[in-house]
Amino acid sequence: MAEGEDMQTFTSIMDALVRISTSMKNMEKELLCPVCQEMYKQPLVLPCAHNVCQACARELLGQQGYIGPGGDPSSEPTSPASTPSTRSPRLSRRTLPKPDRLDRLLKSGFGTYPGRKRGALHPQVIMFPCPACQGDVELGERGLAGLFRNLTLERVVERYRQSVSAGGAIPCQLCKPPPLDATKGCTECRATFCNECFKLFHPWGTQKAQHEPTLPTLSFRPKGLMCPDHKEEVTHYCKTCQRLVCQLCRVRRTHGGHKITPVLSAYQALKDKLTKSLTYILGNQDTVQTQICELEETVRHTEVSGQQAKEEVSQLVRGLGAVLDEKRASLLQAIEECQQERLARLSAQIQEHRSLLDGSGLVGYAQEVLKETDQPCFVQAAKQLHNRIARATEALQMFRPAAGSSFRHCQLDVGREMKLLTELNFLQVPEAPVIDTQRTFAYDQIFLCWRLPPHSPPAWHYTIEFRRTDAPAQPGPTRWQRREEVRGTSALLENPDTGSVYVLRVRGCNKAGYGEYSEDVHLHTPPAPVLHFFLDGRWGASRERLAISKDQRAVRSVPGLPLLLAAERLLTGCHLSVDVVLGDVAVTQGRSYWACAVDPASYLVKVGVGLESKLQESFQGAPDVISPRYDPDSGHDSGAEDATVEASPPFAFLTIGMGKILLGSGASSGAGLTGRDGPAVSCTVPLPPRLGICLDYERGRVSFLDAVSFRGLLECPLDCSGPVCPAFCFIGGGAVQLQEPVGTKPERKVTIGGFAKLD
Repeated sequence: MAEGEDMQTFTSIMDALVRISTSMKNMEKELLCPVCQEMYKQPLVLPCAHNVCQACARELLGQQGYIGPGGDPSSEPTSPASTPSTRSPRLSRRTLPKPDRLDRLLKSGFGTYPGRKRGALHPQVIMFPCPACQGDVELGERGLAGLFRNLTLERVVERYRQSVSAGGAIPCQLCKPPPLDATKGCTECRATFCNECFKLFHPWGTQKAQHEPTLPTLSFRPKGLMCPDHKEEVTHYCKTCQRLVCQLCRVRRTHGGHKITPVLSAYQALKDKLTKSLTYILGNQDTVQTQICELEETVRHTEVSGQQAKEEVSQLVRGLGAVLDEKRASLLQAIEECQQERLARLSAQIQEHRSLLDGSGLVGYAQEVLKETDQPCFVQAAKQLHNRIARATEALQMFRPAAGSSFRHCQLDVGREMKLLTELNFLQVPEAPVIDTQRTFAYDQIFLCWRLPPHSPPAWHYTIEFRRTDAPAQPGPTRWQRREEVRGTSALLENPDTGSVYVLRVRGCNKAGYGEYSEDVHLHTPPAPVLHFFLDGRWGASRERLAISKDQRAVRSVPGLPLLLAAERLLTGCHLSVDVVLGDVAVTQGRSYWACAVDPASYLVKVGVGLESKLQESFQGAPDVISPRYDPDSGHDSGAEDATVEASPPFAFLTIGMGKILLGSGASSGAGLTGRDGPAVSCTVPLPPRLGICLDYERGRVSFLDAVSFRGLLECPLDCSGPVCPAFCFIGGGAVQLQEPVGTKPERKVTIGGFAKLD
């Protein structure tokens, strides 16, 4: 029983020693200089927050071609332990600088610097190549002399060495090999000595004899962190420069207006943050281990996927090679057939010409035929022979080879194919789409339109995500509604909530995967359900002056010649007519919204609503008016008000003319029309691209809005004792276009209800 407990205790001790050894080995990586790959010795903190040994930094600057006072900090006095022989192992491990980095350093003014006069206009800026981040950091005019020593890192290195040595003796730094154990240390000399070496380097009767011996150590540090500029102890921390400063630095102009705090406050704040972060990490070791396992699994999947990708690429390239081999064989076969055909024709032509030579068969046969004396027999034999001789004579007189020797028609133009093969590369994901804000808007539905950048890889389909920004806050991450595999570059989002703000984004997808999301676009939905109606010009409209489009969504007032003739007699009692167009739908309950666009060149247009009975009564056969300023509704209007009437008017109109909106003195507008000491005065505001009208039938209120930004322009009461319908009045030339419902566009529809949630 006791033996089992002893074995368990021994196993626990061995596990603890293994963990400590592993921890020490892991921590050793943090204590190695990135230049010499040895333990830090007098490390300096670079502006990029990395550390480097002081000797390594000085030698690295020397390799870069810099010679000057900034390369030798005055904070390191000469000592027996700082001789070149003690640093010789570092020199063999130095890596030469890259030529491009050396060129950048020389271009930045780096090089021999004999000195600078006080007050020079362009002081030299020393650039130091950081070996950790592979970037050039600016050291300032003083170079390494302006950097702080990392005393904390020195202490950590010393504690690590002591823990690793486990009570081992510190060797004397001045003894010849093999060195004796050190028994004393000297802070002034920054070295450890045995008894004999201490006496040798501290002879009686010299100033060094007054040095007080200390216990041997591997690191000699100043008592406190000193300011490299003024050699005074640092007492404050500049948050703006993120640098420790002394009292003199604090009052200098360099830190004027900066946020400076005492070192104690900075120490406590940083210590609390580091402790909190370290506590969080130590308290989530299971999470760290889980993530490590996940990363290791990802590494395995990456290896497998990479191998599969290599095989796929190799197979595809082999396929291309097979296609090229097959094509090469077919092309060579075609050339071979053409060659054989030409050779056959040329061979026949050669044989034909050889028959014309003296002593050949054809000539000899002709000579023998000519010896025939029997006339009938000669005619019979010579007729066919003459035809052959005639053809041979013609071929001889008009000689041309039966086939050409050139094969230019068999040359290949592979420029396009070579370009394609040169540009052959891995398929890239689509770039982030660009949402077209000019065509994207919200009305009865949300119409979303986008496009890919010019040089973006193609997208097979798109994913649309959207959410309400004004929805009640829910615990957990923000949830997006998503629609997958949307074809084309536009879509309709049906059934949006009224009076809400939606944020939308799009991303493309192809075989390579999903691309980046587009920038978020915010859209305001109308404050009430959209009212669909058409224009009805049967009431108060003159067919001679009003032209309604075929789809009954646009109307234009064309005054014509009668108005021009009336303009000449305007001062002699001429009258102008008011043309009215009503909507074919009347509202009897609830809230309704519609929008329209008014031509900025319109002379005078009134857009609004009114009681259907009053509108028909007032404008059916309406008399002419004496001035364009005449108010046709005799009710609430943004251009004229009757403050003494308390009852709600039967009409409510917004007056537009020459690209401006006239807001009356009694209007309740969000434009800030009320004066400080009295009632608001009439004013004009620019005409927006689209106007929105929102009717609240139960409340008896009508609001006029900027249909783009949904900014309120005017709000006024309305008599809703009966059916209310939209109305448009024209005096002179003008045009109005109703907002077309989004649902009429032949685009892909995306229903908002029933979407899958996306975290």
